[in-house]
Amino acid sequence: MNRWLQTVTDWVTTKKGMWWTLVVWFIVTVVLAVAAPSVKDYEVSSIESLPEDVQSMVAQKKIDQYFANSDGIPAIFVFRSDDEPISTEELQRLLADIEKNHQEALEQLVPIASLPPQAAARFFAEDGKIAVVPAIYQSSLESKEIRTINDDIQKLVHSESDVKLYITGPAGIAADTLELFSRADVVLMLSTVGLILVLLIIIYRSPLLALIPLVVAAFVYEVVVQLLGLLGRGGLVISNQTVSIMSILLFAAITDYSLFIFSRYREELKRYENKWEAMKQAMRETGLPVLFSGGTVLAAMLVLFFAKLGDYRNFAPTFALTMAIIMIASVTLIPALFTLFGRKAFWPNIPRVGDAKEKGMRTFWEKVGRFVVRKPRLTVALISLLLVVMAAHTSALRYEYDLIKSFPEDMPSRQGYELLEKHFAKGELAPTTVLFEGKNALTPQQMKELQEQLEKQPLVSEVRPAGTADDGRVVSFTLTFRENPYDVKTIDALDRIIDRKETIIKQSGLDGRLYFAGETAAKVDERVVNNRDMVVIVTLETLLIFLLLIGLTKSVKRSLYMIGTILVSFAAALGLGIWLTDLLFDIKTVSDRVPIYAFVFLVALGIDYNIILVSRFQEEWRTHSVNGAVERAVAHTGGVISSAGLILAATFAVLMTQPVQLLFVFGFLVAIGILLDTFLIRGMLLPGLIVWIENGRQRNVQTGNE
Repeated sequence: MNRWLQTVTDWVTTKKGMWWTLVVWFIVTVVLAVAAPSVKDYEVSSIESLPEDVQSMVAQKKIDQYFANSDGIPAIFVFRSDDEPISTEELQRLLADIEKNHQEALEQLVPIASLPPQAAARFFAEDGKIAVVPAIYQSSLESKEIRTINDDIQKLVHSESDVKLYITGPAGIAADTLELFSRADVVLMLSTVGLILVLLIIIYRSPLLALIPLVVAAFVYEVVVQLLGLLGRGGLVISNQTVSIMSILLFAAITDYSLFIFSRYREELKRYENKWEAMKQAMRETGLPVLFSGGTVLAAMLVLFFAKLGDYRNFAPTFALTMAIIMIASVTLIPALFTLFGRKAFWPNIPRVGDAKEKGMRTFWEKVGRFVVRKPRLTVALISLLLVVMAAHTSALRYEYDLIKSFPEDMPSRQGYELLEKHFAKGELAPTTVLFEGKNALTPQQMKELQEQLEKQPLVSEVRPAGTADDGRVVSFTLTFRENPYDVKTIDALDRIIDRKETIIKQSGLDGRLYFAGETAAKVDERVVNNRDMVVIVTLETLLIFLLLIGLTKSVKRSLYMIGTILVSFAAALGLGIWLTDLLFDIKTVSDRVPIYAFVFLVALGIDYNIILVSRFQEEWRTHSVNGAVERAVAHTGGVISSAGLILAATFAVLMTQPVQLLFVFGFLVAIGILLDTFLIRGMLLPGLIVWIENGRQRNVQTGNE
């Protein structure tokens, strides 16, 4: 592979190869921009996450089979009056106007006017100032269309009365999420580009060095979003959350690899007068490590295909494609652009042949390298102890399953949801549907016995018959809990009920099967599948990256402690991050997606720095002792890895500008983990292990020879 790669990079760094590389990238980018659709045309606010064979999905299919059920998009209209109670007549008038103006969009709207007074009263809060009306939108509507319809309905209500309207439920949340991300994407992109530009100028004090990585990123970003647009046209569902994280990954990785390449290019420009020869030599030493670094990230993303949850599987094609394009750019476009500008890229600090080494960070990392080489065991012991203490805080990890609570407090659909939670029975937010499928028709007494058995279950508030089908052989109940249907206690309660369903059937004197559908039932399944995905993804990603490291280092032992340090670093970052999010931001619970998101990115990106360090160590080891090679490797790579780590951490921290708590916490955790990798793992722990283990192995070999 190295021979093939050298052939490519040797050609790219010739004058002819450089120009051809730049021209081909320009043509491909322009053609895709003109001919291919943008990924923005195919973004959705949410995707179907659960696999079809889990209990709640099977139950929902059974309900759809036996009972006429709309396949439209549910919405909940929450009307609120700040002054007088809402009269039934006023509500009827508003609903009639809504239905008249949007009859093509609305598949169903609860007919309050035709309900008996006692039934209609259930839709009003005790004080009469809050009214709730369920609705169903046509299933063919896209999120953009729903957003427009919701805006029109809210304007209509506002113009005709003093009542405020909040639209929540799936239709309201989808529209609000789309609106949030459409604004947040602009903030994310501007913040990312601006932050990288400022940090590069501050660190390297060279305008061109700051601009070149961003120019590369612009080309790669345009190619990626257009290719994703083609995949979207072909049927790939892409969530806007995935696209947001993809943008961060793209800019971060491009900047990282640019720094690794130009840092080595600057070294070679002090040895070679000819800029083409300098880049040729630079790429011969950095091309393979950079390609392997990208390969580890690509491998980590491909592992996500083995997940069962749609949230994780949706990442796989998007991120894998992104990393594939980044890898191509890292050995073609990046060296070509730096070669084009040559020494001018470093203005005003232009490197000359014979220049002395730089001070500052280089000197600092030289001192660190000398300390680690003199006291490797002390270094390893102290850093390991610190990481273990940080990792211990993972015991405080608590999960939040109420997705809407992760959105901003002023989001209309969240405000409507919280009004429901405050003024109506909590369990009514999302009742559970229980379906019994028997072998024979049930008698009224048997139905009553089953209902009573369900009412005896933990946290159950009420069980109401909801209908029969198939000549009485199939019975449906609506079950509500005393607590919020998304609360961990409620999910635990339903989990126990599902485990006891055979006992419930037996105690009811029936012969058949029980099924549970609804939001709480789905959360029960999501938790189980998420735990399974955590084990699969962690195992496969660790194994795959370990095998890639063996291919790079040609050493099982070295690969073991490289991957080991990253795993310990992840645990420390998770523990420290959980503690700090509670301390600094008063976030006590997080989405159960956060640990897997953080693991995938921290392990894949964190191993990059280990690869750069160990590659330089192996290069220096050709002509120096273990101690000398480690000291020189730390000194030579310390500055660029520190810079890259700071920029990478800051780039992921930009996700904290996003309006969703999941992305906020994820960005914060990854930023912390990258800083730990940069300064503690790569700077001290890994070098200490190399000195300790490699010297020990050499002594054992010498003793054996003697």
